[in-house]
Order: sequence, then structure tokens, then C-alpha cells
Amino acid sequence: MQAAALNHDAAQLGLARPDRDLLVISLSGDWRTGQDLPATDAVEKEVTSGASLRSVSFDTSGLTNWDSTLLVFMLKVRQWCQERKIEIRSEGLPEGAQRLLKLASAVPERQGARKEAKREPFFSVVGQKTLQSVASTSETLAFLGGAVIAFARLLVGRASFRRSDLALFLQESGVQALGIVSLICLLVGLIFAFVGAIQLKAFGAQIYVADLVGIAMVRVMGAVMAGIIMAGRTGAAYAAQLGTMQVNEEIDALQTLGISPMEFLVLPRMLALILMMPLLCVYADVMGILGGLIVGVTMLDLSPTIYLNETRATFQLTNLWIGLFYSAVFGVIIALAGCLRGIQCGRSASAVGEATTSAVVTSIVAIVVATAIITVICSVLGL
Repeated sequence: MQAAALNHDAAQLGLARPDRDLLVISLSGDWRTGQDLPATDAVEKEVTSGASLRSVSFDTSGLTNWDSTLLVFMLKVRQWCQERKIEIRSEGLPEGAQRLLKLASAVPERQGARKEAKREPFFSVVGQKTLQSVASTSETLAFLGGAVIAFARLLVGRASFRRSDLALFLQESGVQALGIVSLICLLVGLIFAFVGAIQLKAFGAQIYVADLVGIAMVRVMGAVMAGIIMAGRTGAAYAAQLGTMQVNEEIDALQTLGISPMEFLVLPRMLALILMMPLLCVYADVMGILGGLIVGVTMLDLSPTIYLNETRATFQLTNLWIGLFYSAVFGVIIALAGCLRGIQCGRSASAVGEATTSAVVTSIVAIVVATAIITVICSVLGL
């Protein structure tokens, strides 16, 4: 018999072999969560090493309290015994523990339910990622080709889409976006002017804050900020709309009816952003300049007339045309990214959320890359 006790209520575990083929496990004390429990190594060793052992019974006459901790111990013992085909006699257990043990064993665990995480070989992971990239690139190129064909059909007057849809998308991506564009671009103008004022004020060149804000907003920042806002607002909405239609099999229904989804769904959304983005860009430029004016008047003690005259003196149409070109490109990028991710959406509700997130990320990354490319081209051309 093995036993260890720290006090009267401490959990105790004892082993006895009254017969050569019988093991009696004695449990006494408090077997509850939070109590110091005896080690079960001796039980496992006795069960696994006893070649002549045929059955295991229990003596719980000294057991004072118990909870699921006792059941966990019993499940371990049962597993050890089942592996070696040893009979378990549960008559000595408390009645409640017997019922719980029967309930736990009523439905056997499905084979293979517990799958250990296997680390795939490096080259297998690389191969899978490569195949996924190739498939994604193929889908993207096919989508871009379809968009070009749909736009070409529009130019020759053969594209089929509802003009009412185009009017609705123009409203959603134009007038309804003015609020958020106003707020963000006004704050961006304030930030540009504030940062510039800190440096220029030290040299007594506060007036050049107007040059800094005016050139930055008109040439690139107005278009970039409007593009990022529309990517998170309209591009995500396009992905969610088309993704939901994909889940509801509405796009499949259009194809069955002989209606091109590229012309009916993608083309009006793309046209709406191409037309509205330059207008939003001009509006964003104005709001950014207004933000700089607020800082110039309140912090630098410049009169509104002097600030606006300095802005007008530095204004160049070249910068405006470059900004409008940025915005038109961003409109195409946002529309294509949103519609692409929406059409690529899976057939579940979670896939719609993933498509929306992917559309925003793709749009913003593409906007940054396009900004860098256009900036380098303008630098090479001397613009």
C-alpha cells in the first residue's frame, strides 16, 4: 500500500494487490479542483507494467469530497486499462461518479477527431503558395481583360447596363462622400500647415506655409486622401455588394440569362468612380487649402487675403492636371479592386467579410504603388 497525507482532508491515493490479477486503487480525502492531488505516475506504472493484471477496482470509502477532478483521473485510468484490455470495476466509486463516467463513455470519440498539427515541409508550402499565386494572377488578368472589353463595348454603344444604376452609383460615390472627404482633407490641410509653420516660423517665413499646403494638396495629397477615403468607403461597399450577390447566386443567374456581369455590374461602378474621383479631388484640394488658411490666420497672424494671394501665386495648372490624373487612375483602381474581390468571393457569409477586407487592402496598396510610379514618371518628364 502506498499513501501520502498532509492532513486529514488532503487527497490520498493508495495501491494494493490483494490478488495477482487484481489492482485496488484507494481514494480518500478531498479530490476537488484547487487541492494538492497526489501524483498518478504510480498508478500508470502499475497498470502498464503488470503483465498479469486482469482487472482494476476502486475503494472510495474514505473519500470526503470530489468534483470533475476525480472524473479526469478516472478517464486516465480507463484509457490506460483499455489500451491493455484490462477490466475496470466501477462499483466502488460514488454513484454520481459512476453515472458521469458512463455518460462520458456513452458516445465513443470519433477516430481521428484529435488531429495533431503537422508542420508541412518547406517546399510543399512554397509550392502551394506558388500555385495559389498563379491561379490568382490568372483570375485577375481575366477580370481585367473582361473590364477592358466591357469598356470598349461602351465606347461603341453596345454595353448593356441600366442607366438608373449609373445615376445611383454617381450619387453614392459623389454627393454622399462629401462629408467624410471634407473632414479628412480639412484636417490634413491643418496638419500640413501646422508642421510647416513650426519650421518656417523660426526663419520668419510663415507666408510660405500657403505655398507648402497649396502645392502639396493640389499636386498629390488631395487625390491620395480622396482615393484612400473612397477605397475604405466605396471600394469596400462594392466588394460587399458583389460578394453578397455571389453568395445568393445572383451573378450565376445573370450569366444564365445571358447578361454579362462585367457590363451589368462592374462597368457602371467603374464609370461612376472615374467620373466622380476628379471632382472629389478638386473638392479635397479646396478643403485642404481651407485647413491651411485656418492655421495661417489663427497661428501665424496672416490675413486671409495675404494667404489666398500667396496660394494663387504658387498655383499652377500643371499641378492641377497631375492631381486630376492621379484621381482618375485611383478611381479605376478602386472600382476594379472592389469588384474583383466581390466576384472572387466565396459562398459563405464570412467570405463576404474577407472580400471586403481584401478589397480595401488591395486598393490602398495599389494607390500607393501607382502614386510612386506616376511621381517617378512626372519627375522624368520634368513636370
